Amino acid sequence: MSTTFKPAISTRVDQRSTSRSPDELLAALAATPADDPRRPALRDRTIEAWLPLARHLARRYAGRGAPDDDLVQTAAVGLIKAVDHFDPTRGVDFSGYAIPTIIGEIKRYFRDRTWSVRVPRRLQELRLSISAANSTLTHTLGRLPTVADIASYLEVTEETVLEGLEGARAYRATSLSTPIGADGSRELGDTLGGDDHEFDTVEIRVALAPALATLPEREREILSLRFHGNLTQAQIAERIGVSQMHVSRLITRSLAALRHHLSDDSAF
Repeated sequence: MSTTFKPAISTRVDQRSTSRSPDELLAALAATPADDPRRPALRDRTIEAWLPLARHLARRYAGRGAPDDDLVQTAAVGLIKAVDHFDPTRGVDFSGYAIPTIIGEIKRYFRDRTWSVRVPRRLQELRLSISAANSTLTHTLGRLPTVADIASYLEVTEETVLEGLEGARAYRATSLSTPIGADGSRELGDTLGGDDHEFDTVEIRVALAPALATLPEREREILSLRFHGNLTQAQIAERIGVSQMHVSRLITRSLAALRHHLSDDSAF
């Protein structure tokens, strides 16, 4: 959390405010003009007096993957908004106004900060709607609802529901160390692909084919036996009926011819 509540209480605060109840402080704040120099300190004192409510609401959401300190700070932000926007002339009790404001701020925090992969807010809100619809329909239908059931309940298309379900997968990431398989001997990370270094040689192989075609058949055979068949020069010499020295000379000459051909074609 980047927003931290640090009340800057002035030493000139009216001493009577220290003995006032939270409701009395709120009433005094509402009666104090915006340009009154005492208002900032009175506002801080009022927020401090109502902080127990914010902490209580934050504790409701503990253990859901968010740090407790962040939840308290988020609840404090909601409380500050409630104090700043509360209008006692509307006849609504402050706690009745502050509680949904603080809870809304906490829910917004979970919506925006706790997704493993950030997805558009539309999908985040759609996930919540689908989850609520799933719970309601499971109770009313006596079975797990289908995609069509949820789509009809939410008055959206089935494609929209499927999109929301797909986006919901981004809420929690799975560790690459998660065991997989019947015996758990492998991890999820083992199934990920790696760099295929053979791609680096694709262009060379494409250019090499016409270059090899320019060599005599016996030299192509020798190169194939040496570099594709992994035979030694002695094994090649025995197979084609020449000396090992002659095989060495043919390989050297063939490679030089290939380099010259590829260099002329600007293949490298």
